[in-house]
Amino acid sequence: MPELTSLPVPFQLRQNVVPLHAEQYIFDVMLEAWAEQQKSRGLERRTIEVRMKFLRRFQGFAESYPWEWTSSDLEAFSVHAVSGQAPLAKSTLRAYQTMVRMFCDYLVDDRYGWRQVCSDRFGAAPVQICHDWNTVVHLTEYEGRPQRRALTYDELEQFFAAADERVLRIQQAGRKGALSALRDSVIFKTTYAFGLRRAETVGLDVPDLRSNPSAPMFGTCGAIYVRWGKGSRGSGPRRRTVLALPEYAWAVEGLLQWLKTDRAHYGAPLSGPVWPTERATRVSLRYLDLRFADIRDEVGLPKELSLHALRHTYVTNLIEWGYSERFVQDQVGHAYASTTAIYTSVGDDFKNRVVTQALSRLYGSTDDDKQL
Repeated sequence: MPELTSLPVPFQLRQNVVPLHAEQYIFDVMLEAWAEQQKSRGLERRTIEVRMKFLRRFQGFAESYPWEWTSSDLEAFSVHAVSGQAPLAKSTLRAYQTMVRMFCDYLVDDRYGWRQVCSDRFGAAPVQICHDWNTVVHLTEYEGRPQRRALTYDELEQFFAAADERVLRIQQAGRKGALSALRDSVIFKTTYAFGLRRAETVGLDVPDLRSNPSAPMFGTCGAIYVRWGKGSRGSGPRRRTVLALPEYAWAVEGLLQWLKTDRAHYGAPLSGPVWPTERATRVSLRYLDLRFADIRDEVGLPKELSLHALRHTYVTNLIEWGYSERFVQDQVGHAYASTTAIYTSVGDDFKNRVVTQALSRLYGSTDDDKQL
């Protein structure tokens, strides 16, 4: 067995240690060293853990180590990933390929010395196995499912009506769960009325709900301070303040009622989570997904719609109501206006109204037009 005495700093093997499985040992040290590099870049622990876990999975699929990987290994994995009964989405496959690409970039960088180490120990050096002809190309800004869309006004009304009716049915039947059903209804209305993501809704604490001096009619719910906003890949949460809007006064009124009266029945701390459970814990993302799906199926909405559809609906409605794109972008916390545009799918009524207004400006309106 070759003597292993020189590895890139700071992961040098001890002089008196001879690993039983040299290949596996070197691979483990490679991953640990790459993790340290990512930590030095300020990436989140969760991001690093996901990458480490996937690279071990890829190594197991290839049944070889990085200094033996070839482009064929990546191509075989990619074909396997998009085959079968549950193929990966194109965006997910690209993310996996990007992890391999970044890891290979690290290994072939001579500043870290891995090519020399592997060549000396195993007679082969790592190479970059990802290139333009075997990885997914990002051609469009949005690659999500086309079925995922904003709800129409009728669908939105049906959904919230069903959520409210659940509370009444449980109360009339004399069963437990009416308070939880009420909480769920207020959760969905708040998610829509402030354009929140799931994690942003779940992560709300009572102190995050604040007054807005410019809108005193909303009381302590004139603004929501979002602490768990989606950040850039590997970064921490991005924070923002979302203002309550007059079009959603009905939802804010329900939120105020929940905070002042109904929430107290859970016995949760005054400064604790806005949406407590019977055990005084915080409702989970999975719980919200299941409750949304229950109501969605009850009113017969397409199964492709998820809780995130309420956020799409919020963006769409704000654009339809005449709010500027920059204001909407700030409200929902998008870094780029192009992302906000992806969320927007204005309805036919709005588009027809815009066209009618444009024609009126150009040609003027007549009595015949008014009759039409």
